[in-house]
Amino acid sequence: MNPKVSIIMATYNRSGYILESLESIKNQTFKDWECWIVDDGSTDDTHKVLRPILDKDHRFKYILRTSDYVKGLPGARNYGLDLAKGDYIIFFDDDDIAHPQNLELCVKELTKDLEISFCRYIRGVFKGDFDYQFDYTRAYDTFYIDKHDINKILKNELQFNSCAVMWKKECFYNNRFQENLMFAEELELYTRIISTGLKGISIKKCLFYGRKHLDSNTGEFHNKDAIRRASFADAIQLVVANLKEKDLVSDNIVRYFIQISLKYKRYNLFERIMDALELTSFEKLKWQLFYKQLPLRLFFYRIKKRLLN
Repeated sequence: MNPKVSIIMATYNRSGYILESLESIKNQTFKDWECWIVDDGSTDDTHKVLRPILDKDHRFKYILRTSDYVKGLPGARNYGLDLAKGDYIIFFDDDDIAHPQNLELCVKELTKDLEISFCRYIRGVFKGDFDYQFDYTRAYDTFYIDKHDINKILKNELQFNSCAVMWKKECFYNNRFQENLMFAEELELYTRIISTGLKGISIKKCLFYGRKHLDSNTGEFHNKDAIRRASFADAIQLVVANLKEKDLVSDNIVRYFIQISLKYKRYNLFERIMDALELTSFEKLKWQLFYKQLPLRLFFYRIKKRLLN
């Protein structure tokens, strides 16, 4: 029989972290799962490190990404999606820790309401050694998420981390990660999925813990890695084009993206946003004036904020 949940874990040179991540999966209170570990071409001893756990627990399945998929996290995850047999899909990273109730509570929410297509939860972060003092309470609040929350997700007012959502498998029937993206690929895909009108639920409980370190994709992005930053600009252009196609563009989100584009002049992000929006000449002129005035407005805003503090 097929498992209820398919966990997809892309990995690359994480032999020092991955066993702890897999142990957190083994310790799940919900047991009906498979875990596809898709190796993106590791050059360390990942395969050797994994051998004992693969031999003992056949729910873990280790496989090398094939040349049919582009090297990188999106390609490895897409390969995992094509292999997954479960009714529900969840992505875990190879250096993080899952709460023992993660799968149990998500499956519970997804099975009790047939109109729900995904279950989001809170993700915490940690550095160094992890504190395994978990909260096992089953009492928590929930709220619904749909396409009207996309602006909050894009502005990070509603955090929507890649490893903090369980999806029904059908969400990926017509949707895949953009394999050319090396950062923000989950933001692009997840908002594209939600923009189709699917409804989800959010659990107000921390069920996943991301490890903070400089070698992570996010760490490299914040250290201004050129590949990650270029990918972020590419992802924003795709997001804007999708919002335009779905008639979900608002002035509020355009202002937000234009403000972001100030930091991405090297990648011509402002011009690419304008092209994706397919504006009239008048509308384009309006946003060009806003863009030119924005640095001065932000300067005075920061001064005002300092004076008030």
